[in-house]
Amino acid sequence: MIITSTSNDQIKKIVKLREKSKERKAEGLFVVEGIRIFKEIPAFDIDSVYVSESFVKTYINVDKESATDNRYDNIPDLFSRVDYTVVADNVFKKLSDTVNPQGVLAVVRMADYTLDEVLNGRNKENSCIVVLDKIQDPGNLGTIIRTGEGAGISAVVMSSDTVDLYNPKVIRSTMGSIFRVPCVIVDDLGAAVNEMKASGVTTYAAHLDGEDISSVELANDRAFLIGNEANGLCDEVASLADKKIKIPMEGEVESLNAAVATAILIYR
Repeated sequence: MIITSTSNDQIKKIVKLREKSKERKAEGLFVVEGIRIFKEIPAFDIDSVYVSESFVKTYINVDKESATDNRYDNIPDLFSRVDYTVVADNVFKKLSDTVNPQGVLAVVRMADYTLDEVLNGRNKENSCIVVLDKIQDPGNLGTIIRTGEGAGISAVVMSSDTVDLYNPKVIRSTMGSIFRVPCVIVDDLGAAVNEMKASGVTTYAAHLDGEDISSVELANDRAFLIGNEANGLCDEVASLADKKIKIPMEGEVESLNAAVATAILIYR
């Protein structure tokens, strides 16, 4: 059966999940779009899958020998193991958050990590936690998670007033790292920092009044505290850090983009 109407209950539910953070939190579900990131989703986290009619014709019901796009070589095999619902092309455009939909969308169950799990599961000889205070740009958050995976961080811990982790733009920016990097949302970031310190984590606040990072010998078990794009770390969280640090800069630049600054620190 092909869904041909935007008034279909399943379609309306997906649109709500895509557009409304409140709906995502209530349902414990979020939307992932695009074939590349779809391949990254752990099978046990998938709630449901939707594909456009044209995607089925072009990539699923296609003769492998006649396929011309190498990115989709394993699509028939992949979808032979997945239950999916076919959606008319015009209806899929209603579901999509992109200008040119790829024709694949999944509804995924949210992970539920806790700070205790992160602290108990880390390698204390080489641990790095990124702590985010009120980051607001979805691209920044997604890039931090993706870069963090590349640098081998242990987790990302963020204040509850950070941009929604499951915003479609955040998910896209992670390029699949959202499924591999533990992310913890906390109501009280100060309390979380204190819990890290009590567990033996040395905390470093990125701050304009900090010491040049190039002259600091970092602890093996560490966390970097990164502040809001416009205002930096709030005074309360900054005051809890074991040490304030800064990235040296030339010219008249005072600060860097939050994702860029985080990348420099975690690779340092």
